[in-house]
Amino acid sequence: MKSVSLASIMVLAFLTAGCSSYYRVTDPASGKSYYTHEVEDAGKTGAVKFKDAKTGSKVTMQSSDVKEISSEEFDAAMKPAAPPAPAKPAAIPAPAPAATPAP
Repeated sequence: MKSVSLASIMVLAFLTAGCSSYYRVTDPASGKSYYTHEVEDAGKTGAVKFKDAKTGSKVTMQSSDVKEISSEEFDAAMKPAAPPAPAKPAAIPAPAPAATPAP
C-alpha cells in the first residue's frame, strides 16, 4: 500500500511540474505591459523582478500591477505584431482639358 501511495505522489508531482503560470506585469506609470512565467519578490520594498518573455531581459519594477493570465492571452501577446498594410498611393488628378480658342 505504501508503494502505491508513493507512486501516486510521484505521478502527481510529474503532472503538476508541466503546468505553467502566465503573468502580465504592467507599469502603472507608463502603461507598458510585460509577459512572464514567474514573478519574484525583489525584497522588502515591494518591488518585483521577472524575466520578460518577449525580450529575455531581466526586469525589476518598484511599482507594478501583476495579473495571472490565461495561456491563450499569453500566446497572443507573444505573437509578433502584423506589419502595417501598405498605404494606397494618392490619386493623381486628371489634367484639366485645354481651352479651345473661340471662333
